[in-house]
Amino acid sequence: MTRQAFMARLREGLRGLPPQAVADIVADYEAHFTEGEAAGRSEADVAAALGDPERLARELRAEAQLTRWREERSPSSAAAAIFAVLGLGAIDILILLPILMGVAAALFGFFIAVIAVFFAGGFLFAAAPFVDPPGGTVAGIFAGIGLMAGATSAGAVLTLISIGLINALVWYGRLHYRLLKPALEPQG
Repeated sequence: MTRQAFMARLREGLRGLPPQAVADIVADYEAHFTEGEAAGRSEADVAAALGDPERLARELRAEAQLTRWREERSPSSAAAAIFAVLGLGAIDILILLPILMGVAAALFGFFIAVIAVFFAGGFLFAAAPFVDPPGGTVAGIFAGIGLMAGATSAGAVLTLISIGLINALVWYGRLHYRLLKPALEPQG
């Protein structure tokens, strides 16, 4: 994405905010592009590092509305802050939740498959001396050990993937908590 396209989408997402706030935000992101270009990065690299401009605009709108509510404490500013945060959450629920449910279901299915393969390998290992498996008893024992080792390895990889996804969700939650934290803290 080019600098011009990123800034146009960001401005469009910030429409409705006070002009001075929009100008400050746009100047800040223009500075990111200028610094990135000075460091030898392309516009596309800088835009990718900054993220989705619509998402940034929603977060910035929510943050601006929360700041306005903290400063004014009026019903209109409270309503604006609530709708900004709900708008941010609604996108998360509509887009992120179905993806997370699909990923969680797939991981659960893989974990069940790994457990089944492990027990099948254990059964093959234990039963090989008593039945005549193809290739002989030794081949059956080694096949059972191989299935159990493969299932253990796959389980370890799935565990690492699960930990990575949980860490990403924690990071994502902290991002939203950082946005909402000033509104949740007691005012002194």
